[in-house]
Amino acid sequence: MTLTTINVSAPDPPALARFYQHLLGWEVAADEPDWVLLKAPDGGVGATLAGYQPQECVRVYLDPAGHPFCLWVEEYLRET
Repeated sequence: MTLTTINVSAPDPPALARFYQHLLGWEVAADEPDWVLLKAPDGGVGATLAGYQPQECVRVYLDPAGHPFCLWVEEYLRET
């Protein structure tokens, strides 16, 4: 698995994106007034694909402790 994006809701998306950009060293891939997309460099993080996959545009993974989390598939992000 390669982590490419994380979605976080915030009252000031650009300010929060700048924080995470500097914290994580990620790149800004899209910058709009109401949302910002940060993109991680290539690299795996150790999660596993879950057996339950509810949507084509989303992948459900399990972290090393077994907690589920969702990631949006990059090809679907380009269509929006």
